[in-house]
Amino acid sequence: MASTNIRDQKIEQQRQIMEQKMKQKRQNSGLVQANDLRVGSAKRPISGSRSRELHELGNQIEVLTVGDDVTEGSGEEGESVPVCSVGRDASVDDICADAAVAPMQGRPPRDVSPGQTAEIEGSVEGAVETFVTTPAKHGTLYKCRIARDRKGMDRGLYPTYFLHLEKDYGKKVFLLAGRKRKKSTTSNYLISTDPTELTRQADSFAGKLRSNLLGTAFTVYDSGKAWRKSSRDPTRHELAAVVYDTNVLGFKGPRKMTVILPGMTPDRQRVTIAPQDDSETLLERWKSQNFDDIVVLHNKTPVWNDETQSYVLNFHGRVTQASVKNFQIVHDSEPDYVVMQFGRISEDVFTMDFRYPLCALQAFGIALSSFDSKLACE
Repeated sequence: MASTNIRDQKIEQQRQIMEQKMKQKRQNSGLVQANDLRVGSAKRPISGSRSRELHELGNQIEVLTVGDDVTEGSGEEGESVPVCSVGRDASVDDICADAAVAPMQGRPPRDVSPGQTAEIEGSVEGAVETFVTTPAKHGTLYKCRIARDRKGMDRGLYPTYFLHLEKDYGKKVFLLAGRKRKKSTTSNYLISTDPTELTRQADSFAGKLRSNLLGTAFTVYDSGKAWRKSSRDPTRHELAAVVYDTNVLGFKGPRKMTVILPGMTPDRQRVTIAPQDDSETLLERWKSQNFDDIVVLHNKTPVWNDETQSYVLNFHGRVTQASVKNFQIVHDSEPDYVVMQFGRISEDVFTMDFRYPLCALQAFGIALSSFDSKLACE
């Protein structure tokens, strides 16, 4: 009982801190740094789990990866992004961590080996409703941008997020919109292919993101309904799950994320995960270490830089401001293949880039989980 009371007190303290910070305007959210820092690749040790390897990960082009290990005196430069220096006054959005991410001038991408296929920038093919749920083409990078709209009476608590695919010459193609539902016991985001119809009843309803009570575990669903024995409606599919490491005793550094995805077949189709029992969900499979038909990814570990007293990552120009939300998602066995990256470029604008095996709906759901307030994350 004593430990439970202490834990409740800690969470209540964090709530009070969050309420105080919400009354203040963000003043130093940027922390953009443009120094020539040398950073390592910060490879996460291979876990040795039985999680299924991403199919044909070897054919990637390194456009958004952290630089290779650089030896002292080599003269090579890497683009670094401080994940926010320890001890910095946390803003509302940074309340769960002491570290945020900011970029610098990076070196040109490395030459492509003869066995690799040149990566191209993706575009929308076919109907948007189908495109957003279809896994990205292999060898294709989809560059996107998320705009956060906080105007209106309640937009501060319930902003709307708009996802666009970036095209040449500044053109944008709308893909998805998401907004947090009101009067919900947990964080619950509706996602739609129509920016003006954010309701579950609309034909444009594409899926949703739902969290647990503390906001440390999230699940991305498609537009189906929860399984019921008496119902004939299609059972909803789980497209992704995101887990943030918890820390109720204080703030110790950058966020730590685990992303669980349905596995991919040899012909690059997503394995169907449609739970009809709690034990079949992505989160429960991961907790019980049942890695059949799932892929487990992690955010790339930032590197501590003594010169700037901050954690750094390399985003190669796609991120321009420090934020605790900034992250890169990789597989333990392929830390140089960035499956997804997300980061701030201004107060309410963020970039979101993704590759195979993600689809736009999965990536958008993972990004929305980063926006959500978390009472007990590191």
